Amino acid sequence: MGLALGGRILFGTNGIRGVVNQELTPEFVVRVGVAIGTYFGGGDILVGYDSRTSGAILSRAIIAGLASTGCNVLDGGCAPTPALQYAVKHFGLDGAVIVTASHNPPEYNGIKVVADDGVEISREEEIRIEKIFFEEGFVRREWKGLGKIATFLGVIDAYKEAVKGLVDVESIRKKHFKVVVDPVNSVGGLVTPYLLKELGCEVVTINAQLDGDFSRPPEPKPETLGELAATVKALKADLGVAHDGDADRCIFVDELGNVVWGDKTGTIIVDHLLKKIGKCTVVTPISSSKLLEDIVKRRESKLVWTKVGSTIVSKTMQEIGAEIGFEDNGGLFYSPHQPVRDGALAASTMLEILAESDKPLSKLVDELPKYFLVKERIECSEEQKPLVLEKLLRETEGLNRLTIDGVKTFFEDGSVLIRPSGTEAIYRVYAEAKKEERAREIADWGISLVKKAL
Repeated sequence: MGLALGGRILFGTNGIRGVVNQELTPEFVVRVGVAIGTYFGGGDILVGYDSRTSGAILSRAIIAGLASTGCNVLDGGCAPTPALQYAVKHFGLDGAVIVTASHNPPEYNGIKVVADDGVEISREEEIRIEKIFFEEGFVRREWKGLGKIATFLGVIDAYKEAVKGLVDVESIRKKHFKVVVDPVNSVGGLVTPYLLKELGCEVVTINAQLDGDFSRPPEPKPETLGELAATVKALKADLGVAHDGDADRCIFVDELGNVVWGDKTGTIIVDHLLKKIGKCTVVTPISSSKLLEDIVKRRESKLVWTKVGSTIVSKTMQEIGAEIGFEDNGGLFYSPHQPVRDGALAASTMLEILAESDKPLSKLVDELPKYFLVKERIECSEEQKPLVLEKLLRETEGLNRLTIDGVKTFFEDGSVLIRPSGTEAIYRVYAEAKKEERAREIADWGISLVKKAL
């Protein structure tokens, strides 16, 4: 969850996040910047941010803190998170700090710290920064030793060229696809529409001008993408593409105007990549659908489950040498490019799939194995969460289960995941099965376990 300052925690599951000028004040962020700069111990550090109204202010606070410790700061300005991550590795920099709150509402902002390989630092490294921050073990350079600050150009161009190098540009160009892009008034609009035009697509944009108020909630999901769905249908477009606030995720709308959740489109992309590169290892959080497992097994490849969290997926991919990662919220990771979520890569790969299969997205979805999903939530205080988990572990002992993040129990015809939320005082129950009534039955069983434990 992060920012429990009394409990000496700064970082949550995805960086430091909080409400601007409440938790995230400029003076607080300067101190965080000093702690991060002390952690890096100098070097060339890239700083970038998304389109939130507070992005420029807080990035400058970070820059001041970093430079005071002797770090040379390269100001990358407004750019997607994956573009900034790619630039770190591509240009041989020592790290990055990205000011973004991703899918959170506009009043929030956040801080992500990226290592020299372009991947967010591990929890162990975050603890080192927290120790510096809370114990005030800051390095402060004398006036002659302050870091230099410079504008850094080329982040977006290098990133676009890298993405284009991973897909069959000519096969996409021959199709002259019409695509509607909704980058939620943020940094995805600086890359995806232009990238798709360079791939030969006719591109229509909505919510594309940079605006920190956002025209829709920044998390792309069926209930927030009605305008995109209607536009795709009205214009008879081939595809709709939606990003979150920092454009590391991508959700699609098919040619009929249906918002397709990331478990289906992600599975289609993973299947395509497995055909393209051959047998390999796929990493995914425990919250992913059994649909993905079916496809990975069909391709005679290996599936590795992890705890929920994009950084955990990235780190696991690096540790075991996995080629592909997947999250059902629209996250695609691809190690030959970079083992982090990448929204523009997902969009370009989907166009390659449509071009090579010569099928519309709705048809590709219809061809997938069918599962029905039931999602429920049960209120549970933070204090009760570990006690409930203990009882769940006892109740499910002896069943076919995984316990890396909550409890996921597998049945012959479905599965149910019961896990405590990392951001809310609730337990989540995700059940799926090939028949709707069975999914409901499994969900009710999971709910009964939680209520019994409570």
